[in-house]
Amino acid sequence: MTVYTGRFNGRTAIVTGGASGLGLETAKRITAEGGKVCLWDKNSDTLAAAKTQTGAVHTIALDISDAKAVEAAAAESKKVLGNIDILVNSAGITGTTGPVVTYPIDSWLKVMDVNVNGLFYCCRFVTPLMLENGYGRIVNISSVAGKEGNPNASAYSASKAAVLGFTKSLGKELATKGVIVNAVTPATFESPILEGVPQSHIDYMRSKIPMERFGLATENAAAVCWLASEECSFTTASTLDTSGGRTTY
Repeated sequence: MTVYTGRFNGRTAIVTGGASGLGLETAKRITAEGGKVCLWDKNSDTLAAAKTQTGAVHTIALDISDAKAVEAAAAESKKVLGNIDILVNSAGITGTTGPVVTYPIDSWLKVMDVNVNGLFYCCRFVTPLMLENGYGRIVNISSVAGKEGNPNASAYSASKAAVLGFTKSLGKELATKGVIVNAVTPATFESPILEGVPQSHIDYMRSKIPMERFGLATENAAAVCWLASEECSFTTASTLDTSGGRTTY
């Protein structure tokens, strides 16, 4: 991993889903490049280890689908960090894998509650803190499933498509206010999120990638960190593809 020393000097970040996977790798890179990070994650058992691995200054255990908890976490993070420059929305769930005609309604609602509502809450309560200083970078983690749709993954695909639409809307709202908003659409990469996915579905997703391999969390973190940096200054309301050639738009 190439580290651009000092790229995040003086910058502060909230990373949701920061205790594992892409969130963890992104937090590692931001701190390695001089930034201060607050990790948000539902899994309180792994937050302590993540804090050690990333050098994060603070951790908060919360469920992002709880609006009041997100509001409180945003206020707490600002108190600890002083201000908020970066928000990486990496928290998400896959939900049940199966056809729409038998898809459990409770699983559908939970996926939407975390992947769509939770992301909205994070942006809703963190964006005003960025506007106070006239600077911000928001990176929303979507998926190629949000562009193409994966069979037997209707809730996940729909939720990630919603993330793209939301990103375009918010990015345009804030385009003249110093706050830049973009999304990343990874293909499947090695992550704890795969633990609840059937092997047959994993094999299907791998077969769709022209590079014939899954991505790495570190590769995706590199893309996220460019979007989270000052270098990203004329790109907003857009989608950065990290799919190994699966999607080309």
